[in-house]
Amino acid sequence: MDETRDLRLTRLIKAPPAALWRCWTEPHLLCQWFSPAPVETTEAVIEPRVGGRFFTRMRLPEGEQIASDGCILAAAPNQMLAFTDALGQGFRPLGQGFITAIISFDPAEGGTRYSATVLHADHEARRRHEEMGFHEGWGLATQQLAALASKIKT
Repeated sequence: MDETRDLRLTRLIKAPPAALWRCWTEPHLLCQWFSPAPVETTEAVIEPRVGGRFFTRMRLPEGEQIASDGCILAAAPNQMLAFTDALGQGFRPLGQGFITAIISFDPAEGGTRYSATVLHADHEARRRHEEMGFHEGWGLATQQLAALASKIKT
């Protein structure tokens, strides 16, 4: 991790890696936790394979909708998922991009050591993301993820 360009969130979640994997890769589950409340994720297309699509649509409390389309870069079930918004499905360049995210699920005493590492092109992009509320937003979403994952049967 490059401290000048990247952000990371790490938590111990009381759920097995398989439950977290399901929450990240099954659209109906991802929609339940992915956006920090009161924002809602209303649509998701997750194809957990290299080159697969990673799409989400969120609705803000005022009704505005934000869609993000991207590409799965790596997928190791119950271990790691990496995706970017710089590429579309099948590695098609999109002409822009803000992040590459690397999500890891490491077995740990009492559950899973969960890490979300978010890579940015430069310090300025990292700073913008931090000012947008990365720690608060990703932190709240991770709390929602943990609550859901603890109920998932694997």
